[in-house]
Amino acid sequence: MAAAQGRQLQLVSTEWSPFTSTPGQPRFALDLVDVALERAGISAETVIVDDARLIPAVLSGAFDGSAALWKNPERERTLLYSQPYLENRLILVGRQGADVSATSVNDLAGKRIAVVAGWSYGEALETDGPIFVGSNSKEDSVARLLDGEVDYTLMDDLVVQYLSSSYAEEAQTRLAFGSTPLLTRSLHLAIHRSVPDAESIISRFDAELRGMIADRSYHRLLHVNWIRADLDGDGLREYVPHDDQIGPHPPEHSYELFAASAGTAEPGATRRFYFGDKIYEGWSAVPGRFKVSVSGRSEPSRGVLSLFKFSW
Repeated sequence: MAAAQGRQLQLVSTEWSPFTSTPGQPRFALDLVDVALERAGISAETVIVDDARLIPAVLSGAFDGSAALWKNPERERTLLYSQPYLENRLILVGRQGADVSATSVNDLAGKRIAVVAGWSYGEALETDGPIFVGSNSKEDSVARLLDGEVDYTLMDDLVVQYLSSSYAEEAQTRLAFGSTPLLTRSLHLAIHRSVPDAESIISRFDAELRGMIADRSYHRLLHVNWIRADLDGDGLREYVPHDDQIGPHPPEHSYELFAASAGTAEPGATRRFYFGDKIYEGWSAVPGRFKVSVSGRSEPSRGVLSLFKFSW
């Protein structure tokens, strides 16, 4: 097996865009893990297999591990897990005016829901209540929804962020988004316990994560303009922009990196902002030098337009 001894880690995953996929396709989890491992001095490559092969391949030791895996006690007996570095959150999406208040798939009995065929959505969606309709892609799911072929589609919160920022007018006037994820699972790097230096690989990977938020690597790799996360480890979340010169206004939208595990702020609590290696309590406390716009500087979210092609 590969180890951190000059050899490349051989990892395995499934086709699960936008988190995992082949090069050239949206694969944000794999990109994040590759960069974090590279920063830790560890090289890795991922082989894409079908869903049925993934867990047997990982647990048998045929591969060194997986870059994007959910955690459970059975797998932990064989695998060492990193800290969570992303969350998979499935959001209910309907046409404008639709009731998107459901908090469980069981609340959607009899409704037709578009899901991308071949993707693993987990046990939470294994129910006889709704009618699941296979689609070819996220874009196809939205097209079927707008054409009235289905009542809803399920979309990861990360993609919802892209729709809200890159197609703001269309998303606001034609779609409705739920506020409670129907499924939330944390994503981890998992390494087989038999891999030499497995504990060192995981600890070195974990050590890179917080620094990647602070230096904006996360923003670039996820194609988001603002991230909200507990940057200093005190249990409170901060708004972190993709650049220290972000403009005169606070964010209308931000991507919650770990919405499920982070503490919930009290109503009316002061928002915290991270600029120039310092945390500021409230937008008014942010110095004016950070509230300027730099012409010609591209935003990370603009890059997603080349990856997703939604038709309206």
